[in-house]
Amino acid sequence: MKRIGLTGNMGSGKSTVARIFEVLKAPVFYSDEMARQLYQRSDVKKELALLFPDNDFYMNGIFQKSELAALVFSNPESLQKINQLIHPLVEQEFQTWAIAFKDKPYVVHESAIIFENKLQKRFNSIIHVAAPEEIRKFRIMQRDQVDIQKVEARMKNQLPEEEKRLLADYIIENDGDQLLIPQVIELHQVFSAA
Repeated sequence: MKRIGLTGNMGSGKSTVARIFEVLKAPVFYSDEMARQLYQRSDVKKELALLFPDNDFYMNGIFQKSELAALVFSNPESLQKINQLIHPLVEQEFQTWAIAFKDKPYVVHESAIIFENKLQKRFNSIIHVAAPEEIRKFRIMQRDQVDIQKVEARMKNQLPEEEKRLLADYIIENDGDQLLIPQVIELHQVFSAA
């Protein structure tokens, strides 16, 4: 079974591409979704309280992603602490999850920060979903209901588009000019081949 990393900067359309892979019957692991689940675990809640005693990321027991985002996207040290806590747990969950699909030709691991966390060696191939910066900013503002300053602050924590293009094995262009589905189908055929 091949392990395919699917990455791209915020607002690039990674989730849309991942859903197309799912329609093609490829198993897809969503890192952000798993991280949200992990934040509900009691051991993670305790660790967060120790790391950030002045912050409360839970309202009525429910994790408040916006509270965490406000802290980490304005403070690189806090972001590093969160990454050191959550990302090893996400990786453990992925390894366990992937076992169930060992008979599939490939699985897709969707994560925005494969390159930032230097996880390239864990994958047979990496796909980068690329989109122009202005399109990505617009998508994020609409999706997250945040202003341009918050979007730009978040974007500073990701590697530049040009650098990710050089590191990736495959590029899916999501610029509004090229159709996504044919690009994904082509890669699905490549990864499904023996």
